[in-house]
Amino acid sequence: MDSVTAREGARRSLSLPNILTYSRIAAVPVVVGCMYGQSIGEGPLWLRWVALFFFVAAGVTDFLDGYYARIWDQQSAFGRMLDPIADKLLVSSCLLMLAADEIIRGWSLWAAIVILCREILVSGLREYLAALRVSVPVSQLAKWKTTVQLVAIGFLIAGEAGEAILPQTIMIGLVLLWISAIITLYTGWDYFRAGLGHLIKEDS
Repeated sequence: MDSVTAREGARRSLSLPNILTYSRIAAVPVVVGCMYGQSIGEGPLWLRWVALFFFVAAGVTDFLDGYYARIWDQQSAFGRMLDPIADKLLVSSCLLMLAADEIIRGWSLWAAIVILCREILVSGLREYLAALRVSVPVSQLAKWKTTVQLVAIGFLIAGEAGEAILPQTIMIGLVLLWISAIITLYTGWDYFRAGLGHLIKEDS
């Protein structure tokens, strides 16, 4: 019975949705490496386009893994655990790299801090609620938050290379980053309220 369960678990871990999630994680060092090589290593601007290509590809897998998991009925606890981890690795590493090369600087750093703090808070709440066997579904607003966040980071990754094609590329990215930070605060409060409600019930 245990061997059957193990084979089933291995089969699910190698399903297409999970493979797409793995690819999103694998894209993180490529994106960060290209950004580092261009900004810190003073490399050519075309490295930003390479970083943007892999970032966009990773963002597309974020949509496709959930889509295929639903239509092929390949949803699993492992996939639900891995998917937000991949998202957070991609977003957090890009924000840190953008701050390091000073695309995000000054007051805009607070937008990045809000986003990063929310991700840490939600991760902790998810772990706490999972222990209580409580699931908090992702709201439509949270999905829009993720979309705006990814688009904002995409503009900022393009950076100076993008400015040559679309003036104010960086400014557009920063404005979208602030919009995503504001939505992040609201959706983060929803998670916090849900976690607080269950904490009060458990203690009472």
